[in-house]
Amino acid sequence: MEAAESPAVPPAGALELFGARAGLAERYAHHLATTGVEWGLIGPREVPRLWSRHILNSALAAELLSPGDDVGDVGSGAGLPGIPLALMVPEASFALIEPMERRVDWLTMVVHDLGLENVRIVRGRVEDLADDEVFTAVTARAVKALKVLVEWCAPVLAPDGRLLALKGERAQQEMAEAAKAIRRLRLSPAVLHTLSSPLVETPTRVVEVVRP
Repeated sequence: MEAAESPAVPPAGALELFGARAGLAERYAHHLATTGVEWGLIGPREVPRLWSRHILNSALAAELLSPGDDVGDVGSGAGLPGIPLALMVPEASFALIEPMERRVDWLTMVVHDLGLENVRIVRGRVEDLADDEVFTAVTARAVKALKVLVEWCAPVLAPDGRLLALKGERAQQEMAEAAKAIRRLRLSPAVLHTLSSPLVETPTRVVEVVRP
């Protein structure tokens, strides 16, 4: 039987993906597998697949970001996809948006330990931030259905800003269900990006909605 994937030893090729920040990616994985489980942010059954299902799945979306982006990561929770993306695109700035105090405390601890100068923590709900924040990109993973996300995130998107929602196999169905809300909010029609890599068994599906 094949040995379970260890969170301390990423699959072959993963370190090259993160380049000079590979060590920080490993340290983040260690946090997820230890304090992340202890604090209830990651289920114990997820530990064997932290890299393939969570860290790398998030990191692949980096090709949709630009170095100058100001990114809001909605419902950041355990820092997914925000922290892997911040490691992949160090020239972009990231706000990890999370309303729950325990998760905010954990994110603060991890970001401080990793020394991520391009990351800040915002405690709150994105739908309450319209008067205080504006982003060129907003990311979300396992937060809400797309039709809800567009309602929440449209007010904090800058002109030409885009919502990048990491979705599963129901991505196209969610796009259809969100079409009416997208038109009402005068956003561009949703586009599905399927990002593949030999490092992951399942491609990363990202639904992009742009505010013209």
